[in-house]
Amino acid sequence: MAKKKADALVPVGKKIKKERNRKKMSLDYVANETGFSIDYLKMIEAGKKIPPVGALLQIARALKIDSGFFLKEQESSLKSRIKAYTKRTENYAYKTLTPGAENKHLKAFKVAIEAGQDHKGVGYHHEGEEFVYVLKGKIELTVGDHVNILDTGESLHFNSGIRHKLKNIAAEKAELLVVIYGP
Repeated sequence: MAKKKADALVPVGKKIKKERNRKKMSLDYVANETGFSIDYLKMIEAGKKIPPVGALLQIARALKIDSGFFLKEQESSLKSRIKAYTKRTENYAYKTLTPGAENKHLKAFKVAIEAGQDHKGVGYHHEGEEFVYVLKGKIELTVGDHVNILDTGESLHFNSGIRHKLKNIAAEKAELLVVIYGP
């Protein structure tokens, strides 16, 4: 039991590297399967970059494992459990709403984006479909070259294989329901 708790505390980059090495997959293979550069993958594995949910989904697919492996809540002290309940990736905070959905095609997340913030770096994409519903705030959701503005109560369903990017364009934190389908 202690080993299980210790494994849950391993940073996501180390989990990715461990799983990639266990399966004898090269960085070149993972780069070709995800479209990410080897340098970006190395930064993730070294803990220098924290990948957004979409990137974790792509990496999990390339490694042929369930993305929940990377997104499970960590458990140790009460303080760390509370912090782990909401996972952060640069300016995003997300919480899985489908824990234990191993080998499922559908994943749901509650996403928070701080006021005026967007995802740093390039947009992301992953095979499948995505549905975004704005619970609170106003966001800009760019799909390819098309910019969508969504207010509270509005939604968008799109092909997640097209590069997409979220940005909070309001002066308050935005909260979203994001449902991702991956074949």
